[in-house]
Amino acid sequence: MSRIGKKPVELPSGVSAAVSGQTIEIKGPKDTQSFTATDDVTLTVEDNIVTVTPRGSSKRARQQWGMSRTVIGNMVTGVSAGFKKELEINGVGYRAQMQGTTLKLSLGLSHEVNFEVPAGITVTAPKPTVIIVEGTDNQLVGQVAANIREWRKPEPYKGKGIKYKDEYIFRKEGKKK
Repeated sequence: MSRIGKKPVELPSGVSAAVSGQTIEIKGPKDTQSFTATDDVTLTVEDNIVTVTPRGSSKRARQQWGMSRTVIGNMVTGVSAGFKKELEINGVGYRAQMQGTTLKLSLGLSHEVNFEVPAGITVTAPKPTVIIVEGTDNQLVGQVAANIREWRKPEPYKGKGIKYKDEYIFRKEGKKK
């Protein structure tokens, strides 16, 4: 039994859901999102509660059961509250700034990195060493944050690079004489 799949998804006030076949559309104050589930699960909406049930007991049906419930739960959270990832930049001369829809990063390379922000995502740089990625799609927010971090991952000796705010960098000791 899927522990996650058994839990129903409660819709907060201001959020509505409509099911047509295998597609569920969730509307909220921030956005509207839709998800098409596989034929292995059944989606139902009753009294502001979305339930996902498997069709059969095959391994694939049980996998899709938990995954579909999690995706729907993330959609409900996204259209009501949204998702946010914070990145910190550490290093002498490393900085970030927004220019329109382009994030300009100075990361010690021979050139400035221009990162185009995709549609549906808001990137802000309140300080030169802080980047905030916000949006309604959990997967897209995480992917954009990972793509920004990919330009200069934190290194273990001095901790220079781009890291998540709550990330711990395991530090190594330098060479001994």
